[in-house]
Amino acid sequence: MTQIDKGQDVLPFAALRAGWGWFVALGVAFIILGLIASSHLLLATMVTVYYLGALMVLAGVLQVAQSFQLKQWGGFLLWLASGILYAAAGVMAFLNPALASSALTLLLALFTAASGIARTWLGAGAMSEPGWGWVVASGVLSTIVGLILLLGWPVNSSWVLGLVLAVDLVFQGCAMLAAGLRLRSAS
Repeated sequence: MTQIDKGQDVLPFAALRAGWGWFVALGVAFIILGLIASSHLLLATMVTVYYLGALMVLAGVLQVAQSFQLKQWGGFLLWLASGILYAAAGVMAFLNPALASSALTLLLALFTAASGIARTWLGAGAMSEPGWGWVVASGVLSTIVGLILLLGWPVNSSWVLGLVLAVDLVFQGCAMLAAGLRLRSAS
């Protein structure tokens, strides 16, 4: 019998409900941070680049450290070189954030357009299924957004990542706020 079968949830609903205020507070904080980011898109873009750069440096250092645990492995040098290159790419994000922002914006545009094309293709192939139109519409919209980003590249590189961060913070904030208010009203 699992914990759920015994009626022992990992986090009981009552405890979750008791913390509804934290969800609301965090939601409001995220919304405010998103609005601040939306009013300073260049700064938000640089924060995003530095954050990603720091994560890449950390991941590269960890991969280099792990490679020394695998010295007897035939792919040791390749694993070591990969970690060094990953960390170097992170350092380059710090040294030239404008170039990193441009590269990341280009990747975002390409992947957004590609995922939109794939979703459109998949949705069109599922015309016999209910809701296929929503999948196609979502794919077409993503494709259009990706193409708009591509057409504006590299000029839009100074603000696109900041806008994505701002929108994400606002949406996460709204979701947490709604969850907190729903928990408050739940019986």
